[in-house]
Amino acid sequence: MPEKSFQLPADALGPLKSGEIAKPLQITILQGNLITQEVDAIVNPANESLLGGGGVDGQIHRAAGPQLVKECATLGGCKTGNVKITKGYNLTARHVIHAVRPIYPDEPDNPQNPGYLAECEEASGLLASCYKNILRVARENNLKSIAIPAISTGIFGYPTDKAALVVRETVYNDLQQNGAGSLEAIKFVLWEKEKYDIYDKVFS
Repeated sequence: MPEKSFQLPADALGPLKSGEIAKPLQITILQGNLITQEVDAIVNPANESLLGGGGVDGQIHRAAGPQLVKECATLGGCKTGNVKITKGYNLTARHVIHAVRPIYPDEPDNPQNPGYLAECEEASGLLASCYKNILRVARENNLKSIAIPAISTGIFGYPTDKAALVVRETVYNDLQQNGAGSLEAIKFVLWEKEKYDIYDKVFS
């Protein structure tokens, strides 16, 4: 399956904390299985209950085992655009970062409808919030590597080309403003070849 990696140089990243050493950050785009990635944390595109659902969310819960939903039940849910972190249990990854994904609005007869455009803008802001919070939680927990799927692009309807642009802008801006911290590698893991090709084009 296709895979492409490149490095963000240290001078493209944000301020260092006391004692941190400037180092490049590896970005990888690959077609593959998120659940089997050997990273510190995988990102679960979750719903607000955090108790599992369909698609990748359900697959992660099944692979992690019943202890994951037990821990999630203690967290009091999570608002859209925000994230919470748990242990990974039976997963290869040590942790799961649960990111509550936004729903992209259904396109109306008139795509220029102001209400529709406002809903699209809101969805974009919430998707960006997911990625900002993923990076924040990764730094706060001293994670070195994370794997992220194409959040919201499945049953939640976000067009992959538009989502990928939000991802690139949000991640690069956050890294420039806040630095990589403990992070050494970020993987964007796409199940479908079509989504891989879109991410490859956007990030290239």
